[in-house]
Amino acid sequence: MAPTPEQWARIQRMFHDVADLPAGDRTVALRRACDGDDDLYGAVLRLLEQDGRGDSIIDADVYAVAGRLLAPPSDRGTDQRAAAAVGTVTTTPVTLGPYRVIRLLGAGGMGVVYLAERADVGQRVAIKILRDVWVSPAGRVRFASEQRALARLNHHAIAKLLDADALPDGTPWFAMEYVEGMSLTEYCRSNDLDLHPRLRLFRHVCDAVRHAHQHLVIHRDLKPSNILVSSDGVVKLLDFGIAKQLETLDAPMDRTNTLFRMMTPNYAAPEQVIHGDAGVASDVYSLGVILYELLTGTVPTDFGAMTPVEAQTALQREPAKPSAVARATSYAALTGKAGWDDLDVLCLTAMHKDAARRYRSVEALLRDVEHFAHGEPLEARPDSLRYRAGKFMRRNARRLGATAAILAVVTSLIAFYTLRLNRANAAAHAEAARTERIQQFMLNLFDAGETDAAPASDLRVITLVDRGVQEARGLDGEPAIQAALYQTLGSLYQRLGNYDRADTLLQSALDERRRLGGVDGRDALDSLVAVGLLRIDQAKLEDAERLARQALDAAHRTLPADDRLVARATAAFGKVLEERGEYGQAITQLTEAVRLYSASDDTAPDLSAAISELADAHFYAGHLETSEALNKRALDLDRRIRGARHPNVGDDLLNLGAIASNREQYEEATRYYREALDIMQGWYGEKHPQTASAQTILAQGLTFLGHFDEAAPLFTRALATQETAYGPVNRRVSFVLNELGQLELRRNHVDAAQHALTRALDINRELYGSQHFRVANSLANLAGVYFARDDFPRAEQLLREAVDIFTATLTADHVNTGVAEIKLGRVLSREHRSREAEEHLQRGLAVVKKQTKPPASWVKTATEELAALGN
Repeated sequence: MAPTPEQWARIQRMFHDVADLPAGDRTVALRRACDGDDDLYGAVLRLLEQDGRGDSIIDADVYAVAGRLLAPPSDRGTDQRAAAAVGTVTTTPVTLGPYRVIRLLGAGGMGVVYLAERADVGQRVAIKILRDVWVSPAGRVRFASEQRALARLNHHAIAKLLDADALPDGTPWFAMEYVEGMSLTEYCRSNDLDLHPRLRLFRHVCDAVRHAHQHLVIHRDLKPSNILVSSDGVVKLLDFGIAKQLETLDAPMDRTNTLFRMMTPNYAAPEQVIHGDAGVASDVYSLGVILYELLTGTVPTDFGAMTPVEAQTALQREPAKPSAVARATSYAALTGKAGWDDLDVLCLTAMHKDAARRYRSVEALLRDVEHFAHGEPLEARPDSLRYRAGKFMRRNARRLGATAAILAVVTSLIAFYTLRLNRANAAAHAEAARTERIQQFMLNLFDAGETDAAPASDLRVITLVDRGVQEARGLDGEPAIQAALYQTLGSLYQRLGNYDRADTLLQSALDERRRLGGVDGRDALDSLVAVGLLRIDQAKLEDAERLARQALDAAHRTLPADDRLVARATAAFGKVLEERGEYGQAITQLTEAVRLYSASDDTAPDLSAAISELADAHFYAGHLETSEALNKRALDLDRRIRGARHPNVGDDLLNLGAIASNREQYEEATRYYREALDIMQGWYGEKHPQTASAQTILAQGLTFLGHFDEAAPLFTRALATQETAYGPVNRRVSFVLNELGQLELRRNHVDAAQHALTRALDINRELYGSQHFRVANSLANLAGVYFARDDFPRAEQLLREAVDIFTATLTADHVNTGVAEIKLGRVLSREHRSREAEEHLQRGLAVVKKQTKPPASWVKTATEELAALGN
């Protein structure tokens, strides 16, 4: 009887505990650990015997390995089948799961890689089989760990893990995205690229490695041949198959097994070559070598023809400066002398022999590459006198004497604390003055304008904000307070939808704070984040990303890691990425923001907002269960810190309703929506944009339930409110129009539906450009109008455009892409193009079924359409 998962986990754990012991000690240790459990003892003993056999597959030639892996059990081991399976197309096609093997792509110490094709959708993939996964259970565990690591990586410059399975005998394999292109260095040479195009490609590589590190994965074998560039300049990193999860870096490993110390010495860090130690620092070193080669055409040290003794000596030598190597070649023309000075610093800092003296992270390296590209000072500097003096003192500590050391420490402490106390005292006085001035400012806001009258009873919010601006303009003698008030008032205008006035005030706050405290001053960075967030509402997403990234980089560079502003900048950058449809990267940033806010006791409101934003990113990425759990966490937190009738609670309920609606649980969704609208209306009143948003969402749920008469007036009121508040071109207006169009289409009011959906499409194109998922949504919805009119060619055109945009912005496996494919299949079926219709229906159905909670209506639609095609 096969062991249960729990038993198998215990067997594996026991195996790892004793596998590295000397052979004579294993049996005794195993007997003691099993404590009389003969079944456990026998199972582990059999694994130890298998692991120790001399005929392990690890000792076989890789081509024989490939033959054994792909041959049927009865043929395994025959030379004829092994030859046929490797490098040639066999007369009897070899298949792995749904994939048909076409040819061998490559082989090496790690194993073999094949080009294969998925028959049902025609997708070409690279299938990888590690030759040591038969060696032992430990090998299989590592292989499974590798799959999990790969699956966590979702970056445009990393080849994706698409599938994983096992051969009939249990040998695992996985399918990766197939990438055609040249190696990074070959691409640069063949296209004779100048410096800045080379750095642009290198920045993409760094960004991909940074993404992997943020997901606790290192590469360990970065080199140009693992970085392919397609003909149109798209970078893809390959072979994260030997990646190692950071959280297990200290786990014991059999260092005699050379397969798990695979590296390319020319690009490997000294500690990696000598000790087998690999981590973030070793990946940084490898990136430094790659940059060195891009700048000079050669590696700093070529170990290829060296003896072990020569290699050991070479590891201790400092490499020549890139500028010196390039000077004698055509590479010298890449940049001028001043440029080479900074490039020397970049490369040599990344490749420092002392790992502690390298860039602390790939992100730090990437920041300096960005600084160089923009003509800004680098964060890294050559080794300084201070650093060399420190080295000298450590080498000669005993000779310097204890008295001098104590005197230096005492003097330093006195100076440090005196300076700190003076600063704290000055800051306390400044803060007290600022608080008093702001209190007076707030009192003046509520003054009706007459000194002998009570505060006006009919003041509106907009009146108060306008009065606040007038008050703030009178504070020219107190610029720090004036800038703080400008930022607060600008944020209020932003919430009221008056983006022009918000822009003026927030930009004024930013300019003043930069004048007072410098470009990277803390207050200036806070204002920079605020302007970046405003750019999102203004639909200026490129500017928003640039400002948010600039603020985050500066915050990392100048502030402590646990500073609240670091968390705020991280959350803002994540929000921008979410708005741009880059959900994988957005989730990474927002997860980090939640972690940072969670570490502090006084950031509960900010934590709630970050959790909600993270939940939104997971929702748009199709991760409904994760989004639901996060929204419930935000709901509990908001109820606790704000009360049950706060609009943030309403937002949380709307989000939970959207998840239920996405699962086609419309009754449950509508219950959430009604409760949320009741909260919003009680807080804001009837004619407020937030109330209108809740009305729109409730009307959407009622539409799905077929309650058209109740939904229609809600849409009408919401549209009027949003247009009054924001004008005719705004994403909130577009949202109402889109949902109103769906209602009219269901009521068979085709002209009204076309008018609303065309307006929504025009607004989204004006706001986001042509390549955005919201534009794709509008295209797919408008196609429904032409479908209803039997204008199938026009519907087909719109849906094909929608599928292309969804695929580019959300990936081919996103539920929105799948639904659009099904819609396109329906249209093609009506055009009597059965073969094409079936292809799109099958593709869409496969995507929809992959979802954790597949939308039943679209599964049903696709299934019925396919059945009709078969008749």
